[in-house]
Amino acid sequence: MRAVIWQLLQREWQLSWRRPGDVLNPLVFFAMVITLFPLAVGPEPQMLQRMASGVIWVAALLATLLSLDGLFRSDFEDGSLEQWVLSPHPLTLLVLVKVLHHWLMCGVLLVLLTPLLGTMLALPWSVIPVLCITLLLGTAVLSLLGAIGAALTVGLKGGGSMLLALLILPLYIPVLILGTGTMDAALQGLPVQGYLLWMSCLAVLALSLSPLAIAAGLRIGVSE
Repeated sequence: MRAVIWQLLQREWQLSWRRPGDVLNPLVFFAMVITLFPLAVGPEPQMLQRMASGVIWVAALLATLLSLDGLFRSDFEDGSLEQWVLSPHPLTLLVLVKVLHHWLMCGVLLVLLTPLLGTMLALPWSVIPVLCITLLLGTAVLSLLGAIGAALTVGLKGGGSMLLALLILPLYIPVLILGTGTMDAALQGLPVQGYLLWMSCLAVLALSLSPLAIAAGLRIGVSE
């Protein structure tokens, strides 16, 4: 099983190099939204700092959503998903590897961009580590929950992106509230451990239950 996981990760990595646009589009979108925001509202540091947490989290949420529609679609079109379903290996583990790769290529890269973009929004360096930790946990939850919607809409010929957004955005609201709440507490000098523990609980819950839902959604999509 370890060899299968490693081969699947290598396959996903090679596909990412062949289609760099799938990796770069969310990152460019994330950077453009945060870069253009100070130009639109003005350079006042206090205003930018007050709105920074909301802007960063909404941009991260939309950037993740932008990359989800194609998460399983290419595998569905070339028949790989059907082989996954028929494989003797656990489908839940295979889809978890797929989501892990998506999080590494989207969520982790967004976090690496965040310190630079955070300074553009007048965030002090003392809160940047808190922002990065929160985004690491939050983007993992976004990828896991988003993969459920991607699995349910993988078989649709058209309109999948709109239905995916309608399915997933309500599930993203708790992550958005906790993420912005953590940043607001950090900016005010208040303890953030409680927010981080709640975010960690969401990540563990999503990691435990989402693979089951993703696998069920893919079985439905392949059988139609």
